[in-house]
Amino acid sequence: MKKKNWNGFLIAGCALTGLLIALMLLGKFWTPWPPTAMDPKAMYQPPSFTHLFGTDKFGRDIFSRVLQGGGTTLTIALATVAIGAAIGTLVGAVTGYFGGIVDDALMRLNDALTAFPSILLALLIISLVGPGKYNVVLALGIVFIPSFARVMRTQFASLRDVNYITSARLMGAGRLRIMLVHMLPNTMRTLLPALTIGFNNAVLAEASMSFLGIGVTPPDASLGNMLRDAQSALGRAPWYAILTGAMIALLVFGVGLIGEGLQQRDREVD
Repeated sequence: MKKKNWNGFLIAGCALTGLLIALMLLGKFWTPWPPTAMDPKAMYQPPSFTHLFGTDKFGRDIFSRVLQGGGTTLTIALATVAIGAAIGTLVGAVTGYFGGIVDDALMRLNDALTAFPSILLALLIISLVGPGKYNVVLALGIVFIPSFARVMRTQFASLRDVNYITSARLMGAGRLRIMLVHMLPNTMRTLLPALTIGFNNAVLAEASMSFLGIGVTPPDASLGNMLRDAQSALGRAPWYAILTGAMIALLVFGVGLIGEGLQQRDREVD
């Protein structure tokens, strides 16, 4: 009997990501200090037991703001991936299963969206609807649809004529049942790693847009606009940028480990 190997990437990724997500969710209900409370006497204090990550130029507790801002970034990334994956999977399923004119029409539209650099397309949408966290979700969700659609189209097209799908079709199973019950579960090996990549891209995209001032805007805090605020204090309070950037890096690293662990697990199964 073959001994099952421990998947170190998946275990480490789940542990790190789970810890960070737990902290960010906690920040939605409780923080050591009120994230928006200002104290002019406590400006630019270094990390200490009182303020774990120090304070910013307004005397606000950075750790509390990181918890709150991390929750905003997490919510935006999850919502973005949910929109992109849901619509992209639907488009990929329809084009991959039916092919023909439907495939040509939808994939040409998909190619048109893909032709634009992702960040430029997001900037165009934001310029039309304005900044704000909900508009960032909308813009990034639209940007992420083509990548998921292309991946899922390939998966559904490869499954369309396999034996068990043909058998289900001959037994009278409807198209919707075939796509949802027989085909979709067999695309998970590809979809799950794609979700981890999409999540990391969404975190970095949100951080970039907020850093540029066209994403999440004050008084809402996100890791991206906190990095922008920290830029002006690099010489006086370098811990602000380092610790905020570390949260982004650790979140991306943890989810990346999960993606690598999923791929390693699939290779072992094969």
